[in-house]
Amino acid sequence: MAYDSKPAPRRRFGRRKICRYCVDKKMKIDYKDVDNLRTYLTERGKIVPRRISGTCANHQRQIAEAIKNSRQMALLHYTASHSL
Repeated sequence: MAYDSKPAPRRRFGRRKICRYCVDKKMKIDYKDVDNLRTYLTERGKIVPRRISGTCANHQRQIAEAIKNSRQMALLHYTASHSL
């Protein structure tokens, strides 16, 4: 009897990221603060997921809403601008 089972993949447990808005209660999420919102966008213009950004669920929803509002107000781009 030959067993062809592979060993279980190892899980990597890194350090848990903390929400910077929960740490600093004075920071507010505002759609007009474009420099702060750009840190939550990829190069392609997508919103960074919370498992990567480290924000809590409540603040991630507020960030997504602020990004969408600033896109409506033409403060942020919807997609990356390609120059051909």
